[in-house]
Amino acid sequence: MKTIVRAFFRTLRTVLGPVMLLKERLTQPAGVVREAAAQAGVDAQCQSLALYQFSTCPFCIKVRQEMRRLSLPIEMRDAQHHAAHRNELLQGTGATQVPCLRITEADGQTRWLQDSAAIVAYLRERFA
Repeated sequence: MKTIVRAFFRTLRTVLGPVMLLKERLTQPAGVVREAAAQAGVDAQCQSLALYQFSTCPFCIKVRQEMRRLSLPIEMRDAQHHAAHRNELLQGTGATQVPCLRITEADGQTRWLQDSAAIVAYLRERFA
C-alpha cells in the first residue's frame, strides 16, 4: 500500500510540476525599481541570505514570487536534487522542510527561518 501511495504522489508531482512552473513564469510580478545605490545596498544585504527550496513546491514558488516582486537577488539552493544542499539544510534545521531561508548575521551567527509566510513577512519587513 505504501508503494502505491508513493507512486501516486510521484505521478502527481510529475504531471503537476511543469504546470506549476509554467504558471510561475506567466505570473511573474514586476520587480521594485530602486535607485542604483539603493539596489546596490539591497544586493549587498542579500549576500548573507540563501533560500533552500524545491523547484515545484507551491510554498517555494510563493517565496520566489515575493523575491521577484522585491527585486532580491537571493541565492537559491536546490535541496531536492542537490545532496550537499539537502545535507546543509538537515544539519542546520534537523529536517528537510522547504522553503527555508538561511540568514547569516553580521556577527557570523546563522539563523534558519522556515515557513513561507514567515519568510515572506521577513523579506517584506527588511526590504520593502
